[in-house]
Amino acid sequence: MDVQQAMQSLNIFAPLMIGLYVFVLAIFLGFELITKVPPTLHTPLMSGANAISGITIVGALYCAKTDYPLLANILGAVAIAFAMINVVGGFAVTRRMLQMFGRKK
Repeated sequence: MDVQQAMQSLNIFAPLMIGLYVFVLAIFLGFELITKVPPTLHTPLMSGANAISGITIVGALYCAKTDYPLLANILGAVAIAFAMINVVGGFAVTRRMLQMFGRKK
Protein backbone atom coordinates (compact mmCIF):
# COMPACT_ATOMS: atom_id res chain seq x y z
CA MET A 1 0.00 0.00 0.00
CA ASP A 2 1.51 3.30 -1.02
CA VAL A 3 1.05 6.67 0.66
CA GLN A 4 -1.77 7.82 -1.65
CA GLN A 5 -3.86 4.72 -0.93
CA ALA A 6 -3.27 5.16 2.80
CA MET A 7 -4.43 8.79 2.63
CA GLN A 8 -7.56 7.79 0.70
CA SER A 9 -8.44 5.16 3.29
CA LEU A 10 -8.07 7.77 6.04
CA ASN A 11 -10.29 10.24 4.15
CA ILE A 12 -13.15 7.74 4.30
CA PHE A 13 -13.16 7.85 8.10
CA ALA A 14 -12.56 11.60 8.50
CA PRO A 15 -16.27 12.62 8.61
CA LEU A 16 -16.99 9.81 11.06
CA MET A 17 -14.17 10.88 13.35
CA ILE A 18 -15.27 14.52 13.25
CA GLY A 19 -18.83 13.50 14.09
CA LEU A 20 -17.62 11.30 16.94
CA TYR A 21 -15.45 14.13 18.26
CA VAL A 22 -18.38 16.57 18.24
CA PHE A 23 -20.63 13.96 19.89
CA VAL A 24 -18.18 13.35 22.76
CA LEU A 25 -17.70 17.08 23.30
CA ALA A 26 -21.48 17.56 23.34
CA ILE A 27 -21.81 14.87 26.01
CA PHE A 28 -19.28 16.57 28.28
CA LEU A 29 -20.70 20.04 27.67
CA GLY A 30 -24.28 18.87 28.25
CA PHE A 31 -23.35 17.15 31.49
CA GLU A 32 -21.55 20.22 32.80
CA LEU A 33 -24.42 22.54 31.88
CA ILE A 34 -27.20 20.38 33.29
CA THR A 35 -25.48 19.75 36.62
CA LYS A 36 -25.10 23.50 37.20
CA VAL A 37 -28.74 24.47 36.49
CA PRO A 38 -30.85 25.34 39.56
CA PRO A 39 -34.08 23.34 39.91
CA THR A 40 -36.28 26.41 39.29
CA LEU A 41 -34.98 26.67 35.72
CA HIS A 42 -35.53 23.07 34.68
CA THR A 43 -39.02 23.63 33.21
CA PRO A 44 -38.01 26.55 30.94
CA LEU A 45 -34.96 24.59 29.82
CA MET A 46 -37.16 21.60 29.06
CA SER A 47 -39.15 23.77 26.65
CA GLY A 48 -35.93 24.76 24.90
CA ALA A 49 -34.85 21.14 24.76
CA ASN A 50 -38.17 20.25 23.12
CA ALA A 51 -37.52 22.84 20.42
CA ILE A 52 -34.05 21.41 19.80
CA SER A 53 -35.52 17.90 19.61
CA GLY A 54 -37.92 19.18 16.97
CA ILE A 55 -34.94 20.29 14.91
CA THR A 56 -33.36 16.87 15.50
CA ILE A 57 -36.50 15.23 14.13
CA VAL A 58 -36.25 17.28 10.93
CA GLY A 59 -32.58 16.29 10.48
CA ALA A 60 -33.33 12.65 11.24
CA LEU A 61 -36.16 12.66 8.68
CA TYR A 62 -33.66 13.91 6.11
CA CYS A 63 -31.18 11.13 7.00
CA ALA A 64 -33.84 8.44 6.98
CA LYS A 65 -35.16 9.45 3.54
CA THR A 66 -31.95 10.15 1.57
CA ASP A 67 -30.00 7.83 -0.69
CA TYR A 68 -27.22 7.37 1.82
CA PRO A 69 -26.21 3.84 2.83
CA LEU A 70 -28.55 1.65 4.83
CA LEU A 71 -26.76 2.45 8.10
CA ALA A 72 -27.61 6.15 7.76
CA ASN A 73 -31.26 5.29 7.12
CA ILE A 74 -31.37 3.04 10.18
CA LEU A 75 -29.67 5.63 12.39
CA GLY A 76 -32.07 8.27 11.07
CA ALA A 77 -35.06 6.11 12.02
CA VAL A 78 -33.63 5.47 15.49
CA ALA A 79 -32.99 9.21 15.92
CA ILE A 80 -36.59 9.95 14.95
CA ALA A 81 -37.85 7.48 17.55
CA PHE A 82 -35.67 8.82 20.37
CA ALA A 83 -36.35 12.46 19.53
CA MET A 84 -40.11 11.82 19.48
CA ILE A 85 -39.89 10.12 22.88
CA ASN A 86 -37.98 13.15 24.16
CA VAL A 87 -40.47 15.65 22.75
CA VAL A 88 -43.56 13.81 24.04
CA GLY A 89 -42.00 13.24 27.46
CA GLY A 90 -40.85 16.85 27.67
CA PHE A 91 -44.28 18.19 26.86
CA ALA A 92 -45.87 15.84 29.40
CA VAL A 93 -43.49 16.96 32.14
CA THR A 94 -43.91 20.64 31.22
CA ARG A 95 -47.70 20.31 31.26
CA ARG A 96 -47.61 18.61 34.65
CA MET A 97 -45.33 21.31 36.07
CA LEU A 98 -47.59 24.07 34.76
CA GLN A 99 -50.62 22.36 36.31
CA MET A 100 -48.83 22.33 39.67
CA PHE A 101 -48.47 26.11 39.53
CA GLY A 102 -51.89 26.81 37.97
CA ARG A 103 -55.08 27.77 39.74
CA LYS A 104 -56.88 25.08 41.67
CA LYS A 105 -60.33 24.20 40.24
